Amino acid sequence: MIYTVTFNPAVDLVVDTAEIRHGELNRLSGEQIFFGGKGINVSVILHELGVPTKALGFIAGFTGAAIEQSLQDRGISTGFIRLPTGFSRINVKIRSDGETELNGSGPDIGEKPLEMFFGQLDELSEDDTLVLAGSVPKSLPSDIYERILRHISGRGIRAAVDASGELLMNVLKYKPFVVKPNIYELGGMFGKQLRSADEAVVYAVKLKEAGARNVLVSMGGDGALLIDENGREYRCGVCRGTVKNSVGAGDSMLAGFLAGCEKGDYGYALKLGTAAGGATAFSDGLADKELINMLLSRM
Repeated sequence: MIYTVTFNPAVDLVVDTAEIRHGELNRLSGEQIFFGGKGINVSVILHELGVPTKALGFIAGFTGAAIEQSLQDRGISTGFIRLPTGFSRINVKIRSDGETELNGSGPDIGEKPLEMFFGQLDELSEDDTLVLAGSVPKSLPSDIYERILRHISGRGIRAAVDASGELLMNVLKYKPFVVKPNIYELGGMFGKQLRSADEAVVYAVKLKEAGARNVLVSMGGDGALLIDENGREYRCGVCRGTVKNSVGAGDSMLAGFLAGCEKGDYGYALKLGTAAGGATAFSDGLADKELINMLLSRM
């Protein structure tokens, strides 16, 4: 089973308008609602690809109930902890001549709910995978990822970490199964501006030497690369299509990679991850299996 963690899930309201006139009534030309968060996105794509998954995290209020119901309606198992106060955040994304985002802060996560979450981690068993993705809410300790990996260490649970900076660097000593920075995040961790895949390889290897078993790097228009646990290097070109949406593409890549790993073939896993990421980029929301498989067949 692949468990995902979303500390601060959201209801995303995406609206389109020709222009924004401040201080006046503005009419919308289109609107869409999405339920997500990085871990949730991973679970959605895993489910599309037929991989058993369970979404964990924290929800609150009517928005939290809607987020949970949306996943259950898809047939995705959930184990969210309901917080007693507040409501799960609402993010507003306004698309006009540019894209403007208004992101909510979300509810506070207290000590007791956090203890309940660590109790859930005790239920994971050998060969399960735990996905940690995204930033950490202000109400949680800044070293929460490190605490989580320490808690599950030595039990045969694979950890997948999609983060950057110290949040990622501090967990490498626990030898996560895979880490997934993008090329900009990878360079930033070493104070460098990486301009090519060849440069990215150098620093991906450094992450592996620091403890990561596999290092997956998304590189935008340059595709993706992987340094696997045996030190082998794989590269995959970008999928071709019309980009509609960048939200969730990186999460989709991680989900596709983990799904591909089920076959024990890292080269295939990188291709499936790249196809999943591309399929989401070419969709209004998260990708569906049909488009992922179509892109995969072209690689």
